[in-house]
Amino acid sequence: MQQISAELEKRLGTAVEKMPPFPKSVQRVLELTRDINCRPKDLVEVIEKDPIITIKVLKIINSAYYGLTNKITSINQTVIYLGANTLKNLALSFSTVGILPNKNDAGFDIHHYLVSSLVTAGIVRLLGTQYAPGDADPTDCYVAGLLHDFGKVVFAVCMPEEFSQALALSANEHIPLHKAEKAVIGADHTVVGAMLVKRWQFPEPLVECIAGHHDRTQSSAMGECLHAADLIAERLGYDSNGRVSTERSAVVLAKRFGGDIDAVMAKLGDLSKIIDEAQMFSRSEGT
Repeated sequence: MQQISAELEKRLGTAVEKMPPFPKSVQRVLELTRDINCRPKDLVEVIEKDPIITIKVLKIINSAYYGLTNKITSINQTVIYLGANTLKNLALSFSTVGILPNKNDAGFDIHHYLVSSLVTAGIVRLLGTQYAPGDADPTDCYVAGLLHDFGKVVFAVCMPEEFSQALALSANEHIPLHKAEKAVIGADHTVVGAMLVKRWQFPEPLVECIAGHHDRTQSSAMGECLHAADLIAERLGYDSNGRVSTERSAVVLAKRFGGDIDAVMAKLGDLSKIIDEAQMFSRSEGT
């Protein structure tokens, strides 16, 4: 964790307090899906108690993207067609979008941010499944990918003038955004992002993963998968202003992935479905 002054920590804490809470229904969904004995019925019961998420899930499954011939009218039918994992990911994604601002004064591109986060989340989950079975939970990997850069949203909403300066510095000097944030604000988005997910009561390993995703010393399996996913997303054009560190990449890739990102991408196979789903989801939410 980065060392920051007490004054800055107080400012960041105030910013975090201004952000909406994370829906308890989705927290419960995540708890259920971490249990290998979780029944789809249990998942359905929790989601059905959240009318907003229920409506959005039914809207998207009945969209042209899925091309179903019969209209789906219940979450129970949805889990049959999509499966528990996809249903869980949709619920999580809808909840995250519900917290995103419609606009911000920092000039931060929310649409690109959302698509990049969704793409990264899908890739982290794949990496966790293929490269870290037993070491990294696929559900937590997806959450890490989706929320790892959420600190940027906090900056855009609560510290727009300073964040705008950081964005400009990153673009003009061709430096990673997190370094520009440190120069302008005194801390980067990993600090405030970790504070936020801790307030949202996510598990400590997830908090640590988000806090350290630009830190070369982080060594958790989930953190390594997140970093590799960041690198792959950047290759695909979805870097969310991150500009992944080459030095950090060499350390992580050599340790768990054999040092060859092209070989990793080849093993993952066609990632176009992840990208298509991310773009479709973003369009459905009008970001």
